[in-house]
Amino acid sequence: MKFDRKDLPVGTPVVGMVGGGQLARMTQETAVALGIQLRVLAEGPAVSAAQAVADAPVGDYKDLETVRRFAAECDVVTFDHEHVPTEILHTLEADGLKVHPGPDALVHAQDKAVMRARLDTFDAPSPAHQVVVTPAEVEDFAKRVGGFPIILKTTRGGYDGKGVWFVDGPDDEDIATAFASGVPILAEEKVDFVRELSAIVARSPHGQAVAYPIVESVQKNGICVEVTAPAPGLAPERAAQAQQTALRIAGELGVVGVLAVEMFEARDGRLLVNELAMRPHNTGHWSIDGAVTSQFENHLRAVLDLPLGSPAARAPYTVMVNVLGGDVEDMHRGLLHCMARDPGLKVHFYGKSVKPGRKIGHVTAYGDDLEETRERARHAAAYLTGTIDE
Repeated sequence: MKFDRKDLPVGTPVVGMVGGGQLARMTQETAVALGIQLRVLAEGPAVSAAQAVADAPVGDYKDLETVRRFAAECDVVTFDHEHVPTEILHTLEADGLKVHPGPDALVHAQDKAVMRARLDTFDAPSPAHQVVVTPAEVEDFAKRVGGFPIILKTTRGGYDGKGVWFVDGPDDEDIATAFASGVPILAEEKVDFVRELSAIVARSPHGQAVAYPIVESVQKNGICVEVTAPAPGLAPERAAQAQQTALRIAGELGVVGVLAVEMFEARDGRLLVNELAMRPHNTGHWSIDGAVTSQFENHLRAVLDLPLGSPAARAPYTVMVNVLGGDVEDMHRGLLHCMARDPGLKVHFYGKSVKPGRKIGHVTAYGDDLEETRERARHAAAYLTGTIDE
């Protein structure tokens, strides 16, 4: 069915989201509740969001005219991912279209070297880093930071552990692999960290901003597997420091929408910025069921310049566990057991076929007791994937 704005109720805002993944799919629930017309530029007719969003034309987000046609029928354009070429977004702005976050902000989530250089200008806490172009420069950088091991990253395109190499010495074959990627390489110190944290904030065009509770995230093989809100044992002043850092970054970069700032809590006491994402983020999925206003709702509110909602948690603890693909193809067969065992459990599937390691969905539990809440969420995720059978 072709989209026709005349068929919508008077005043209905139209938000276009480029990318048809699970983030766009989860945004649709909020859009429906608020009476917002969500349009999705999808990669294919059966991708995650296209199953849930009625208006999901298929097109290439790297093609200017495709994105231009899509955006022309929207009040504002936002993103399910950061991969739309920056020059396309500048063209949309030149056409007079609203793009949130804009290209001048989004480039800091697209290019890690640009991000590091910009964060340095206002002393945002970061690991030691340097763009390197030869193996000799890799060795020189390692000497500067106290020796190997160090980390090499592609400046563009890496995600969920891809495009990241842990280099143990000057003869490590991953150095050649990194340079063979054809993308500029960023070298960073390997931070000795206690855990990984995430600070999620939302910011509107006129500068209103809210900060969610700081969460602890657990990564395995470069993929987030578990999030606990709030981060257990994090001193209030440290939590405030992390929130203030994220809010400052959002303001300095001119972010509109949700910004996720992934951080290391280093063993030496530093809180260091690791990555930025300018969209709803995996570490914020807990907020759908665990916060007064989910990250998806606040993202839509922000890009439409509506007043932002409270990010406060609804319960003392919320634990979100990702459901990753394994050997069991029929995940729905586990719902009967999980729901009967735990009526307070929330399950979110993304409409994806099962592949090993793929994010198929997530489960969320909340409650007063941290360990009990963790057990409930972990049990459900394990049962759905077939890791346990009781």
